[in-house]
Amino acid sequence: MRSLLFISVLLFSALMYSCSWNNAKEKVVRDSTITVATSYNPLFLDSISLAKFIAANEWVKPFEQQFMDFYTARNFEYAWFDSTGLSEQAHHFYNLQNDHITRLSDSVLFNKDFQALYLEYANKPAKSIQESQALLNTELMFTGQFFKYAEKVYKGADIDLADLGWYIPRKKLNLQALLDSVIERKASSPLTYAPVSFQYPRMEEALYRLIDLQKKEVLDSLPNLKKSLRSGDSSALITRIKQRLHFLQGDTLTEGPLFDTSLVLAVKRFQNRHGIDVDGIIGNKVIEDLNRPLSKRVEQLLINMERARWMPPQQDSTYVLVNIPEYRLRIFEQGKVAMQMNVIVGSSANNTVIFNGNLKYVVFSPYWNVPESIVRNEILPAIKRNPNYIAQHHMEITKTSGGLPQVRQKPGANNALGRVKFLFPNNFSIYLHDTPNRNLFTQTNRGLSHGCIRIAEPKNFASFLLRDQPTYTSSAIDSLMYLEKEKWVTLKKPVPVYLVYFTSWVDQSGELHFRRDIYQHDQKVAQKLFQQ
Repeated sequence: MRSLLFISVLLFSALMYSCSWNNAKEKVVRDSTITVATSYNPLFLDSISLAKFIAANEWVKPFEQQFMDFYTARNFEYAWFDSTGLSEQAHHFYNLQNDHITRLSDSVLFNKDFQALYLEYANKPAKSIQESQALLNTELMFTGQFFKYAEKVYKGADIDLADLGWYIPRKKLNLQALLDSVIERKASSPLTYAPVSFQYPRMEEALYRLIDLQKKEVLDSLPNLKKSLRSGDSSALITRIKQRLHFLQGDTLTEGPLFDTSLVLAVKRFQNRHGIDVDGIIGNKVIEDLNRPLSKRVEQLLINMERARWMPPQQDSTYVLVNIPEYRLRIFEQGKVAMQMNVIVGSSANNTVIFNGNLKYVVFSPYWNVPESIVRNEILPAIKRNPNYIAQHHMEITKTSGGLPQVRQKPGANNALGRVKFLFPNNFSIYLHDTPNRNLFTQTNRGLSHGCIRIAEPKNFASFLLRDQPTYTSSAIDSLMYLEKEKWVTLKKPVPVYLVYFTSWVDQSGELHFRRDIYQHDQKVAQKLFQQ
């Protein structure tokens, strides 16, 4: 009966809000038959007080609806005070956002009135706390500050992601439900405030470390090399390189100009972190990245933290993630990497699209249905030069449409898709597939395709996807990869696939990585974030 009465009050309050919120002619208050004053919390407000606060504080007006929804749902009971005065979660939240502001110098989130009100009540004994305008302002200031903080830190900037070529739907964030959860669970960790991708908290910690390091940086640009430096070499420049690597990575290195084993190991670590061939040799790519100011690295990390805010939170279930600028595919299972491999992605002229889908089919011994653009721009000119081009490349014309032949390549060793492809139906005609050109996976720059993604270990990938379907043993998969006609296999359970674009991230061991902005997407995000 009481629950029905509570629902009725909520509906009534919502109606009152929609009819008279703007001028607050009618006061909406708590229903004392539902919530009574207790020793735990005797404090309540009403809708007119709320309307006056919002009218007097321009910065909270974007959250007007969330304010009303939040306090209506809790029957206008205070959220940030309890029998002890300021509640435990109030202290947690103040410390959290204050730490964020202090460490990142993020003045956009700073509100001096909020700080002053917190300090006024932070150490007051509960007995001395009386209902007053200052108390009400503190309560509502906390709520407004939470909405502002959560929107900025966990939702991200108000950007049209399609303008940036990002088609993974932005995660939804219900600020009112989030605050309800924080108050209810007395959350203290950022991870419990909002559903975030596993990357975000790692990146945030890396950002703090990078900003602290930046304060100590003394830039001393290293010159380009006429000849690469390698183990056994000796020069004054090697001493400076050791100093820079020690500063950036904290490596323990011997002093002096000799290129010794300790330097080889530090260089390999640096190369791995920056997507350079890991050979322990110092060339101009290493010099270029060593010379990159930390201010630019901070900006790069902030851009990618923004992307992490857009990402849906990864669950414990299995999913595939392809990071385009890294040229790398990973399969995650229960939050850990179960398998990873090199990939080839679209070239700068044929960008691989950033989107997500569900992998449903493994196609063994596939035909390659040649896209119209390739038929028009590459195959037709080739046929004019060589009338036997179609037969020589194991292709066939299946029909003609609009004056353009429809061409497909037969299964076999020369098929452009290799021996197997993996389909996650989408509007971009992008899929994962094998390739006959295995040597390309050893190249550092693997932006070489027309947009689809070639994977280095197709059989292992197929075996993993079909591991719960006993028919598809290792030998059975071998046989299926050498058929004369293609064979479709439907996965028992579709596997989510994310094609993402991160030029900076933190790996599972805590190493901070950077990659080059191969599609110039970072520049577009920077214009939205830093040049407003």
